[in-house]
Amino acid sequence: MSNYKKLTHAIWQCNYHIVFCPKYRFKIMKGTVADSVHEFISQFCEWKKLEIMEMNVQEDHVHLLLSIPPKHSVSGIVGFIKGKCAIKMFDRHLDLKKRYWGRHFWAKGYCVSTVGLDEDKIQKYVKWQRKKDKRLEQ
Repeated sequence: MSNYKKLTHAIWQCNYHIVFCPKYRFKIMKGTVADSVHEFISQFCEWKKLEIMEMNVQEDHVHLLLSIPPKHSVSGIVGFIKGKCAIKMFDRHLDLKKRYWGRHFWAKGYCVSTVGLDEDKIQKYVKWQRKKDKRLEQ
């Protein structure tokens, strides 16, 4: 149970692999721009009390492995991070306005997949629990 976290009425482990990219998939996240993206995402995750398990800022996309409490939706968190990050990026890097108009830095959408317990392990546990319950009933 060491990988699980606790809220008032829940014990949880909700880890997500999230990938999103800048608009037009320009290879723009190099040097100080990449550093800023990394800094801002870290800051926003700290604000929401999210654990960044891994973060990798590539030239044309960002990989995040986030632990998100069940009280937050994944789409809400991604929207928050991308929205706030875009605002900060245009404030810090004025030259981005030449390439991106309308203050839209990120492409629409994202890719997300759950990361967690192995499905086979869960099936075995459920079967084991069923057998255990039947034995206790007898």
